[in-house]
Amino acid sequence: MQTGAPSTKPSGASWVLDAPVTSHSLARRAASGSAATMASRVLGVVRESVLASLFGPGNDMDAYRIAFRIPNILRDLFAEGAMSAAFVPTFTRRLTTDGHAAALKLGLNVTNALLIITGTLVLAGLIFAEPLVHPFVADKYAAIPGQIELTVLLSRIMMPFLAFIAVAAAAMGMLNTLHHFFLPALSPAVFNVVSIGLTLLLVPVMPRIGLPPVAAIAIATVAGGFAQWAMQLPLLRREGFRYRPVVDWQDAGLRRMLVMMGPGTLGLAATQVNLLVSSYLASNQTGLVSTLEWAFRVMYLPIGLFGVSIAAATLPAVSRQSTERNFDGIRSTVADGISLMLMLNVPASVGLMVLATPIVRVMYERGHFSPRDTAVTAAALQLYAVGLVGYSIVRMVSPVFYALGANRVPVAVSALTVLLNAALSIGLVLETPLSYSGLPLATSVAALFNAGALMFLLRRRLSGIDGRRLTGSMLRITAASVAMGIAAFAADRALASSLPDGRFTPEILRLTAAIGAGISVLALSAHFLRIREFQMALAALRRRLPPKMA
Repeated sequence: MQTGAPSTKPSGASWVLDAPVTSHSLARRAASGSAATMASRVLGVVRESVLASLFGPGNDMDAYRIAFRIPNILRDLFAEGAMSAAFVPTFTRRLTTDGHAAALKLGLNVTNALLIITGTLVLAGLIFAEPLVHPFVADKYAAIPGQIELTVLLSRIMMPFLAFIAVAAAAMGMLNTLHHFFLPALSPAVFNVVSIGLTLLLVPVMPRIGLPPVAAIAIATVAGGFAQWAMQLPLLRREGFRYRPVVDWQDAGLRRMLVMMGPGTLGLAATQVNLLVSSYLASNQTGLVSTLEWAFRVMYLPIGLFGVSIAAATLPAVSRQSTERNFDGIRSTVADGISLMLMLNVPASVGLMVLATPIVRVMYERGHFSPRDTAVTAAALQLYAVGLVGYSIVRMVSPVFYALGANRVPVAVSALTVLLNAALSIGLVLETPLSYSGLPLATSVAALFNAGALMFLLRRRLSGIDGRRLTGSMLRITAASVAMGIAAFAADRALASSLPDGRFTPEILRLTAAIGAGISVLALSAHFLRIREFQMALAALRRRLPPKMA
């Protein structure tokens, strides 16, 4: 592999190992990722809106959701989640101690190892797709004629997605560590563009070649995964990366990463396993799997915009500080990351709860998606939003334990979280009047437990994480968020008579006005309450805007 001189940085590269990590630099890096992630998530909303309009919450869409669960859970547990948590600290350590060329060599080994491992999993999935599907569905789902066969077909089509998304995650980890945040965060946008375009193109073609129309989504998903990986390759090449089909299994960094991925897979498993429990129980009712998925996607939008970007900016810094044994720096970086995440996600949680119905109506209610579907999805969204802060904190804090070498901590917490979620899901669905509304509530309570336990254990390991400052920030942010929610609700109600439901343009104007009123009150509250995280986020956002807009 040609990577240039061992200790020199290739022309055009931008990594800086000795740059100090401050709250403002963390916000700036997170904003760089958030700007691209915002485009990706908006396109993701468009994609889900297209699917809702084309198919609605019915048997075909349920089959796609359940079929996608298999490669998707492998992606989150193995490819993106555990791999990123293990790879970024290892890559950062190699970059810090051995230089740029040695780090890129490790990146090549990891890429090829992932292709071999995920290729094996894909082959196994193609062969054993049918027995893999059955544990994901309840008896009522399996009793629908042709439903299992359709789910197995879609699952086999989408299996290669796992391999493409695994190497895309590795490329993203390398680029983030080299201080490239915008383009990697933008790569999911390419997935969504390809997925939307191919779906619309192939739906009318599928029956002509003997496939159901919903197979178009499966084919488009695989093509989108490939595009998400391919778009990052030119920037990696600028950094000096040259691909060759070789792997050195004796590489100490590769072996260390693979060892870390074992517990890492379990440590980041809670959210996906919890969703699987919900999916299994929901498959007893036609359309509910899709409805819960659409609600979860809306709730996950702020995490994608803010949580993922903050986590991506925090992990390389913590990994470098861990290598240097700079525990004061780790405490400061983690506290900054958490406080910034609270500033962005607490208001988002309140906003989703207050404006759930108009948000779902604007996003999904057209074509085969009815007003009744809006009501069910909005109710699920409100309950999912309860746990939004929990999901965000877990996304950021869990990988920190791997950077610190404490692999077993998130594993144990994850196992307890899964058990708690399963018990709550079954109990709330079968033993309370909540029925299936208990599924998103159980998932949210489990996420909050997961976050709280990890925060408590991280505080003990680091001998503190600036708890007094975080508590003060949380109280002020919550107060500002409540004021924001009241303003947004009042604006929505005030506009109900002049901009009634039923037509897209009045609905989006009403929702925009309500959000605008809420954000204005949030900004004023943040100013009077002296919430410095709001100013950090605002300053970071301004740096990403053209001068006139800023």
